[in-house]
Amino acid sequence: MATAIRFHEIGGPEVLKLETIAVGEPGPGQARVRHTYVAVNFIDIYFRTGRYPVPLPEGVGSGLGSDAVGVVEAVGEGVDYLKPGDRVGYLLGPQGAYADVRVMPAEVLIPLPDGVSDRTASTLMMKGLTAQYLFRQVYPLQGGETILYHAAAGGVGLVACQWARAMGVTMIGTVSTDEKAEVARAHGCTHTIVTSREDIAKRVREITDGKGVPVVYDSVGKDTLMASLDSLQVRGTLVSNGTTSGPVVIDTTLLAVKGSIWVTRPAMIHYATPRPHMLAMADELFGHVLAGRITGEPKQQFALAEAAEAHRALEARQTTGATVLVP
Repeated sequence: MATAIRFHEIGGPEVLKLETIAVGEPGPGQARVRHTYVAVNFIDIYFRTGRYPVPLPEGVGSGLGSDAVGVVEAVGEGVDYLKPGDRVGYLLGPQGAYADVRVMPAEVLIPLPDGVSDRTASTLMMKGLTAQYLFRQVYPLQGGETILYHAAAGGVGLVACQWARAMGVTMIGTVSTDEKAEVARAHGCTHTIVTSREDIAKRVREITDGKGVPVVYDSVGKDTLMASLDSLQVRGTLVSNGTTSGPVVIDTTLLAVKGSIWVTRPAMIHYATPRPHMLAMADELFGHVLAGRITGEPKQQFALAEAAEAHRALEARQTTGATVLVP
Protein backbone atom coordinates (compact mmCIF):
# COMPACT_ATOMS: atom_id res chain seq x y z
CA MET A 1 0.00 0.00 0.00
CA ALA A 2 1.03 3.61 -0.53
CA THR A 3 0.00 7.03 0.73
CA ALA A 4 -0.78 9.40 -2.11
CA ILE A 5 -2.47 12.70 -2.91
CA ARG A 6 -5.45 12.24 -5.23
CA PHE A 7 -8.11 14.55 -6.61
CA HIS A 8 -11.55 13.59 -7.93
CA GLU A 9 -12.66 16.94 -9.34
CA ILE A 10 -11.00 20.04 -10.67
CA GLY A 11 -10.87 23.06 -8.41
CA GLY A 12 -8.88 24.81 -5.71
CA PRO A 13 -6.26 23.31 -3.41
CA GLU A 14 -9.02 21.86 -1.24
CA VAL A 15 -9.70 19.13 -3.83
CA LEU A 16 -6.35 17.49 -2.98
CA LYS A 17 -6.95 14.53 -0.65
CA LEU A 18 -4.51 12.21 1.13
CA GLU A 19 -5.53 8.61 0.39
CA THR A 20 -4.22 5.07 0.75
CA ILE A 21 -3.84 3.22 -2.55
CA ALA A 22 -2.59 -0.20 -3.60
CA VAL A 23 0.87 -0.50 -5.13
CA GLY A 24 1.86 -3.83 -6.64
CA GLU A 25 5.00 -5.33 -8.09
CA PRO A 26 6.52 -3.73 -11.18
CA GLY A 27 5.63 -5.33 -14.49
CA PRO A 28 7.78 -5.57 -17.63
CA GLY A 29 9.61 -2.30 -18.26
CA GLN A 30 8.58 -0.89 -14.89
CA ALA A 31 10.21 -0.03 -11.56
CA ARG A 32 8.90 0.61 -8.07
CA VAL A 33 10.38 3.75 -6.49
CA ARG A 34 10.18 4.91 -2.87
CA HIS A 35 10.30 8.69 -2.86
CA THR A 36 12.50 10.78 -0.60
CA TYR A 37 11.41 14.16 -1.99
CA VAL A 38 8.61 15.20 -4.36
CA ALA A 39 8.87 18.52 -6.22
CA VAL A 40 5.95 20.92 -6.50
CA ASN A 41 5.79 22.67 -9.88
CA PHE A 42 3.40 25.28 -11.23
CA ILE A 43 2.31 22.86 -13.92
CA ASP A 44 0.74 20.77 -11.12
CA ILE A 45 -1.69 23.63 -10.56
CA TYR A 46 -2.62 23.58 -14.25
CA PHE A 47 -3.67 19.92 -13.91
CA ARG A 48 -5.53 20.49 -10.64
CA THR A 49 -7.51 23.43 -12.06
CA GLY A 50 -8.26 21.80 -15.41
CA ARG A 51 -6.18 24.13 -17.57
CA TYR A 52 -4.42 20.95 -18.66
CA PRO A 53 -7.11 18.23 -18.82
CA VAL A 54 -6.52 14.97 -16.96
CA PRO A 55 -8.85 11.94 -16.73
CA LEU A 56 -10.82 11.72 -13.46
CA PRO A 57 -12.40 8.24 -13.41
CA GLU A 58 -15.28 7.99 -10.96
CA GLY A 59 -14.15 6.61 -7.62
CA VAL A 60 -10.51 6.64 -8.68
CA GLY A 61 -9.68 10.23 -9.54
CA SER A 62 -6.16 11.18 -10.55
CA GLY A 63 -2.75 11.36 -9.00
CA LEU A 64 -0.70 14.53 -9.30
CA GLY A 65 2.91 15.45 -9.83
CA SER A 66 5.53 14.42 -12.36
CA ASP A 67 8.82 15.21 -10.60
CA ALA A 68 10.44 13.33 -7.73
CA VAL A 69 13.58 11.59 -6.47
CA GLY A 70 13.95 8.39 -4.52
CA VAL A 71 15.32 4.85 -4.37
CA VAL A 72 14.48 1.93 -6.63
CA GLU A 73 12.86 -0.88 -4.61
CA ALA A 74 12.24 -3.39 -7.42
CA VAL A 75 12.42 -3.64 -11.20
CA GLY A 76 10.35 -5.59 -13.67
CA GLU A 77 11.29 -7.88 -16.52
CA GLY A 78 13.51 -6.31 -19.17
CA VAL A 79 14.89 -3.53 -16.98
CA ASP A 80 18.63 -4.20 -17.03
CA TYR A 81 19.84 -0.59 -16.61
CA LEU A 82 18.55 -0.15 -13.05
CA LYS A 83 18.64 -2.26 -9.90
CA PRO A 84 17.19 -2.10 -6.38
CA GLY A 85 19.04 0.46 -4.28
CA ASP A 86 19.77 2.83 -7.17
CA ARG A 87 19.08 6.49 -6.46
CA VAL A 88 17.00 8.02 -9.24
CA GLY A 89 15.00 11.06 -10.19
CA TYR A 90 12.44 11.73 -12.90
CA LEU A 91 10.39 14.48 -14.51
CA LEU A 92 8.39 12.64 -17.16
CA GLY A 93 5.89 9.83 -17.00
CA PRO A 94 2.29 9.61 -15.76
CA GLN A 95 0.89 11.87 -13.07
CA GLY A 96 1.28 10.47 -9.55
CA ALA A 97 4.53 11.70 -7.98
CA TYR A 98 2.67 13.05 -4.92
CA ALA A 99 3.07 9.69 -3.14
CA ASP A 100 5.50 7.88 -0.88
CA VAL A 101 5.94 4.96 -3.29
CA ARG A 102 4.78 4.21 -6.84
CA VAL A 103 5.26 1.90 -9.81
CA MET A 104 6.15 3.66 -13.04
CA PRO A 105 7.91 3.26 -16.42
CA ALA A 106 11.59 2.61 -15.80
CA GLU A 107 12.67 4.38 -18.98
CA VAL A 108 11.98 7.82 -17.48
CA LEU A 109 14.18 7.25 -14.41
CA ILE A 110 17.49 9.12 -14.35
CA PRO A 111 20.32 7.76 -12.15
CA LEU A 112 21.64 10.32 -9.67
CA PRO A 113 25.44 10.64 -9.52
CA ASP A 114 27.43 10.36 -6.32
CA GLY A 115 28.00 13.85 -5.01
CA VAL A 116 24.46 15.04 -5.79
CA SER A 117 22.16 14.55 -2.80
CA ASP A 118 18.50 13.63 -3.05
CA ARG A 119 17.63 17.01 -1.56
CA THR A 120 19.61 18.88 -4.20
CA ALA A 121 18.29 16.68 -7.01
CA SER A 122 14.73 17.34 -5.86
CA THR A 123 15.16 21.02 -6.70
CA LEU A 124 16.91 20.42 -10.00
CA MET A 125 15.23 17.52 -11.79
CA MET A 126 12.40 19.38 -13.52
CA LYS A 127 13.71 22.88 -12.94
CA GLY A 128 17.30 22.19 -13.96
CA LEU A 129 16.38 20.26 -17.07
CA THR A 130 13.89 23.00 -17.97
CA ALA A 131 16.72 25.53 -17.85
CA GLN A 132 18.81 23.15 -19.94
CA TYR A 133 16.33 22.82 -22.76
CA LEU A 134 15.39 26.51 -22.74
CA PHE A 135 18.99 27.76 -22.83
CA ARG A 136 20.69 24.95 -24.75
CA GLN A 137 17.99 23.77 -27.19
CA VAL A 138 14.93 26.01 -27.66
CA TYR A 139 17.05 29.13 -28.19
CA PRO A 140 20.65 27.88 -27.94
CA LEU A 141 22.69 30.49 -26.10
CA GLN A 142 26.35 30.72 -27.04
CA GLY A 143 27.56 33.08 -24.31
CA GLY A 144 27.85 36.84 -24.47
CA GLU A 145 24.15 37.48 -25.14
CA THR A 146 21.92 39.72 -23.06
CA ILE A 147 18.54 38.08 -22.38
CA LEU A 148 15.30 38.84 -20.56
CA TYR A 149 13.99 36.15 -18.21
CA HIS A 150 10.68 36.53 -16.38
CA ALA A 151 10.16 35.21 -12.83
CA ALA A 152 13.89 35.10 -12.15
CA ALA A 153 13.43 34.25 -8.46
CA GLY A 154 11.18 31.25 -9.13
CA GLY A 155 12.21 27.61 -9.02
CA VAL A 156 13.40 27.46 -12.64
CA GLY A 157 14.48 31.08 -12.51
CA LEU A 158 17.13 30.59 -9.84
CA VAL A 159 18.65 27.74 -11.82
CA ALA A 160 18.50 29.88 -14.97
CA CYS A 161 20.35 32.69 -13.14
CA GLN A 162 23.19 30.32 -12.31
CA TRP A 163 23.26 28.72 -15.77
CA ALA A 164 23.39 32.14 -17.44
CA ARG A 165 26.29 33.18 -15.21
CA ALA A 166 28.14 29.94 -15.99
CA MET A 167 27.77 30.61 -19.72
CA GLY A 168 28.77 34.26 -19.59
CA VAL A 169 25.26 35.43 -20.46
CA THR A 170 23.99 38.78 -19.16
CA MET A 171 20.58 38.03 -17.66
CA ILE A 172 17.93 40.66 -17.03
CA GLY A 173 15.41 39.10 -14.68
CA THR A 174 11.97 40.28 -13.63
CA VAL A 175 10.81 39.80 -10.04
CA SER A 176 7.83 40.97 -8.01
CA THR A 177 9.61 42.35 -4.93
CA ASP A 178 12.92 43.87 -3.87
CA GLU A 179 13.53 40.85 -1.65
CA LYS A 180 13.23 38.51 -4.63
CA ALA A 181 15.53 40.82 -6.61
CA GLU A 182 18.23 40.30 -4.00
CA VAL A 183 17.82 36.52 -4.21
CA ALA A 184 17.99 36.55 -8.02
CA ARG A 185 21.14 38.69 -8.06
CA ALA A 186 22.76 36.45 -5.46
CA HIS A 187 22.24 33.52 -7.85
CA GLY A 188 23.82 35.28 -10.83
CA CYS A 189 21.15 37.49 -12.37
CA THR A 190 23.00 40.55 -13.69
CA HIS A 191 20.12 43.05 -13.67
CA THR A 192 16.73 42.83 -11.97
CA ILE A 193 13.48 44.63 -12.76
CA VAL A 194 10.92 44.89 -9.95
CA THR A 195 7.64 44.71 -11.84
CA SER A 196 5.58 46.32 -9.08
CA ARG A 197 7.31 49.67 -9.67
CA GLU A 198 9.33 49.51 -12.91
CA ASP A 199 8.39 49.47 -16.58
CA ILE A 200 9.87 46.25 -17.97
CA ALA A 201 10.41 47.23 -21.61
CA LYS A 202 11.67 50.71 -20.71
CA ARG A 203 14.27 49.27 -18.32
CA VAL A 204 15.35 46.64 -20.86
CA ARG A 205 15.94 49.35 -23.45
CA GLU A 206 17.90 51.40 -20.92
CA ILE A 207 20.09 48.44 -19.95
CA THR A 208 20.74 47.51 -23.60
CA ASP A 209 21.33 51.09 -24.85
CA GLY A 210 18.08 50.96 -26.81
CA LYS A 211 18.85 47.75 -28.70
CA GLY A 212 16.57 45.34 -26.88
CA VAL A 213 17.32 41.66 -26.40
CA PRO A 214 17.47 38.80 -28.93
CA VAL A 215 15.35 36.46 -26.78
CA VAL A 216 12.81 36.67 -23.98
CA TYR A 217 11.93 33.64 -21.84
CA ASP A 218 8.40 34.32 -20.58
CA SER A 219 6.74 31.90 -18.14
CA VAL A 220 4.22 34.49 -16.91
CA GLY A 221 2.10 34.78 -20.05
CA LYS A 222 -0.82 37.15 -20.48
CA ASP A 223 0.35 39.88 -18.09
CA THR A 224 3.86 40.19 -19.56
CA LEU A 225 3.18 39.54 -23.26
CA MET A 226 3.33 43.14 -24.45
CA ALA A 227 6.36 43.94 -22.31
CA SER A 228 8.12 40.90 -23.73
CA LEU A 229 7.38 41.90 -27.32
CA ASP A 230 8.45 45.49 -26.66
CA SER A 231 11.76 44.29 -25.20
CA LEU A 232 12.82 42.29 -28.27
CA GLN A 233 15.13 43.26 -31.08
CA VAL A 234 13.94 43.04 -34.68
CA ARG A 235 13.57 39.35 -35.56
CA GLY A 236 13.90 38.48 -31.89
CA THR A 237 12.45 35.34 -30.33
CA LEU A 238 9.76 35.08 -27.67
CA VAL A 239 9.98 31.75 -25.85
CA SER A 240 6.58 31.38 -24.19
CA ASN A 241 7.34 28.68 -21.65
CA GLY A 242 4.49 29.20 -19.20
CA THR A 243 1.22 31.00 -18.54
CA THR A 244 1.00 31.58 -14.79
CA SER A 245 -1.00 34.80 -15.31
CA GLY A 246 -3.22 33.37 -18.04
CA PRO A 247 -3.06 32.05 -21.61
CA VAL A 248 -1.22 33.94 -24.34
CA VAL A 249 -3.28 34.98 -27.37
CA ILE A 250 -1.33 36.71 -30.14
CA ASP A 251 -2.55 38.48 -33.25
CA THR A 252 0.10 37.45 -35.77
CA THR A 253 -0.08 40.90 -37.36
CA LEU A 254 1.31 42.25 -34.09
CA LEU A 255 4.41 40.10 -34.54
CA ALA A 256 5.17 41.91 -37.78
CA VAL A 257 4.53 45.31 -36.26
CA LYS A 258 6.87 44.55 -33.35
CA GLY A 259 9.72 43.56 -35.64
CA SER A 260 9.01 40.22 -37.37
CA ILE A 261 9.10 38.43 -34.02
CA TRP A 262 9.44 34.65 -33.75
CA VAL A 263 7.31 32.89 -31.11
CA THR A 264 7.63 29.35 -29.81
CA ARG A 265 5.71 27.46 -27.11
CA PRO A 266 8.01 24.54 -26.21
CA ALA A 267 7.14 21.41 -24.23
CA MET A 268 9.69 19.34 -22.31
CA ILE A 269 8.52 16.03 -23.79
CA HIS A 270 9.64 17.12 -27.26
CA TYR A 271 13.17 17.95 -26.07
CA ALA A 272 13.83 15.28 -23.43
CA THR A 273 12.94 12.16 -25.40
CA PRO A 274 14.06 9.58 -26.38
CA ARG A 275 15.86 8.32 -23.24
CA PRO A 276 19.46 8.85 -24.49
CA HIS A 277 18.65 12.50 -25.11
CA MET A 278 17.21 12.88 -21.60
CA LEU A 279 20.30 11.29 -20.07
CA ALA A 280 22.59 13.63 -22.03
CA MET A 281 20.63 16.63 -20.74
CA ALA A 282 20.98 15.32 -17.18
CA ASP A 283 24.71 14.77 -17.65
CA GLU A 284 25.17 18.41 -18.64
CA LEU A 285 23.12 19.61 -15.67
CA PHE A 286 24.88 17.40 -13.13
CA GLY A 287 28.25 18.39 -14.60
CA HIS A 288 27.48 21.98 -13.59
CA VAL A 289 26.30 20.82 -10.16
CA LEU A 290 29.39 18.72 -9.46
CA ALA A 291 31.61 21.59 -10.58
CA GLY A 292 29.85 23.94 -8.16
CA ARG A 293 28.47 26.21 -10.87
CA ILE A 294 24.83 25.35 -10.09
CA THR A 295 23.48 24.65 -6.63
CA GLY A 296 19.98 23.89 -5.44
CA GLU A 297 18.20 23.40 -2.13
CA PRO A 298 14.46 23.61 -1.45
CA LYS A 299 13.39 27.01 -0.17
CA GLN A 300 10.05 25.66 1.11
CA GLN A 301 9.29 22.19 2.48
CA PHE A 302 5.91 20.66 3.30
CA ALA A 303 4.80 17.21 4.41
CA LEU A 304 3.06 15.16 1.71
CA ALA A 305 -0.22 15.59 3.59
CA GLU A 306 0.21 19.39 3.30
CA ALA A 307 0.17 19.43 -0.51
CA ALA A 308 -2.84 21.78 -0.55
CA GLU A 309 -0.95 24.30 1.60
CA ALA A 310 2.01 24.10 -0.77
CA HIS A 311 -0.30 24.89 -3.69
CA ARG A 312 -1.83 27.85 -1.87
CA ALA A 313 1.61 29.31 -1.19
CA LEU A 314 2.71 28.83 -4.79
CA GLU A 315 -0.43 30.37 -6.27
CA ALA A 316 -0.17 33.35 -3.91
CA ARG A 317 3.43 33.96 -5.08
CA GLN A 318 4.60 33.54 -1.50
CA THR A 319 7.43 31.17 -2.50
CA THR A 320 10.96 31.72 -3.72
CA GLY A 321 12.89 29.02 -5.53
CA ALA A 322 11.92 25.37 -5.19
CA THR A 323 9.16 23.84 -3.09
CA VAL A 324 9.14 20.14 -2.12
CA LEU A 325 6.92 17.63 -0.36
CA VAL A 326 8.45 15.07 2.02
CA PRO A 327 6.59 11.72 2.22
